[in-house]
Amino acid sequence: MSRRVGRTKDPRKRLRAVGTAYVDFALTRTGLFRTAFVAHPAAALVASPDGFEAEDPPGDAEPFQVLGRVLDETVAAGLLKPERRPGAEIAAWSAVHGLAVLLLDGPLPSSPAGITFATRQVLDAVERALLDGT
Repeated sequence: MSRRVGRTKDPRKRLRAVGTAYVDFALTRTGLFRTAFVAHPAAALVASPDGFEAEDPPGDAEPFQVLGRVLDETVAAGLLKPERRPGAEIAAWSAVHGLAVLLLDGPLPSSPAGITFATRQVLDAVERALLDGT
């Protein structure tokens, strides 16, 4: 995920890269995906005055933290209003996680064209919901 996100400096493209990498991981490393993200929470969440924050996990490549950093970048770039930032990773994560599970377990089509279409639809919806000027 970090490699994909690192391929561009554009915060909007980085946000899409996080979602795409998550879905690709689910579809190509299904056993690891289910172990890491279905059977157990991706990151421990703790309540904060602004909503929820992820506790720091061991290592720097935790997908939830990568998503959080990218969302912070969208705020810095003026694409996401600061008041809409708290908890934005929960909405984005839920969307791509739901998509990944629906692609794996049905009923969404699992053909390459179906996966591409569904992923684009979900990522477009996340952008429209979170980012300004989309």
